[in-house]
Amino acid sequence: MSSPSVARAWQARTVSRFNQTPFAKLAGVIMDWPASSLDGIRVLELGHIIGGPFCGHLFADHGAEVIKVEPPGAGDPMREWGGLYRGVGLYWTIIARGKKSVTIDLRRPEGQALLREIVKSADVLIENFRPGTLERWGLGWDELRRVNPRLIMVRVTGYGQDGPYRDRAGFGSVAEAMSGFRHLSGEPGRPPVRVGISVGDALAATQGFIGALMALFARDRPGGTRAGQMVDVALYEAMWMYMESTLPEFEKLGRVRGPSGPVLPGIAPSNVYPAADGDWVIIGANQDSVFARLAELAGRPDWAAPGAPYETHLGRGERQAELDAELCAWTATLDSSELLKRLADAGVPGGRIYSSRDIASDEHYAARDMIIEVAEPALAGETVREPGVVPKLTGTPGRVRQGSPLLGQHNDEILAAMVGGAEIDRLRAAGVV
Repeated sequence: MSSPSVARAWQARTVSRFNQTPFAKLAGVIMDWPASSLDGIRVLELGHIIGGPFCGHLFADHGAEVIKVEPPGAGDPMREWGGLYRGVGLYWTIIARGKKSVTIDLRRPEGQALLREIVKSADVLIENFRPGTLERWGLGWDELRRVNPRLIMVRVTGYGQDGPYRDRAGFGSVAEAMSGFRHLSGEPGRPPVRVGISVGDALAATQGFIGALMALFARDRPGGTRAGQMVDVALYEAMWMYMESTLPEFEKLGRVRGPSGPVLPGIAPSNVYPAADGDWVIIGANQDSVFARLAELAGRPDWAAPGAPYETHLGRGERQAELDAELCAWTATLDSSELLKRLADAGVPGGRIYSSRDIASDEHYAARDMIIEVAEPALAGETVREPGVVPKLTGTPGRVRQGSPLLGQHNDEILAAMVGGAEIDRLRAAGVV
């Protein structure tokens, strides 16, 4: 579980900051150990790897009771994937934090019956199996909403619950390709590249979280439906919705965007620029007034003078490569720390390209509680530094209440309370739990 001292310090800072806001002072509201936004919501997570578990991770960070259902013996593969420390997958410590673990073999009738019992008290169920898997086990949407008409079921799959591609196996990398995202990645004339994180899975899980929150609101608001609903999230659609105006540009202009390296075509200056010490610095100064400040800073006020080729956004976009070359010649004369200081003083957006080493020691991350220490049961309580909770709420802030669970750690707490200890002992002996 979270280190008590760290948790208290984090909570105290959150409370203190809220109590100093003009709203709190004006309204006379003093906050003390507030509840999180989703306290009282029970979530069942049947998913594995990332597409489903990341959705459950968001619920847990904001106070929901998340019961993760894992197969007996092995558990979620994420327990042992990625970077391992003392046999524990380090991404697992993040994506499973704050959850409870129960083990049920959903392929067996006794396991399916046990899950139906838990569903009776659940608000949300999350799954990311291939379409039809839960139906084969008698645990599909039609079956479970008969058990609990208020249930909200989040289903994250490659292609959605219908359509001609429904039954295809779908991974995040394939979804990134189908959405057009990969077509824009990398350098012109080179093979498409991927970012070294699971973007498609995480975005789909986030959309599932948003959909579940909307369904909860529709169910429980005054005059609401009082009934649950299914949230159907396709990995490729979660990526597609972020693809800006690529389709209308094709339809109306006949333009097919392609890879453009570190720039957005026609948006200048907005690129990575070399510093004298070998670092690279991001500068974004494509807005007219910001560019004028950058031009002054670079000793080239003529760049932004009336009638100059770079005066307007359109003009800079048309001469993007030329302008970037001139800026590179200037930035290469300054060390990155001096360049960044001058940019900040002039009100020009700029930043160093951070690695995890930079993030670990950054004062702003620390001040915003974006690096927290969580004690891990599988590591005998040793703490792991992890990302903080996002987004921040002043009245009902999220917090990490405990680390990732041991496999089946909560079987007795959750399952025995429903069917009795003797029955759980029998099911355990039979390998069902």
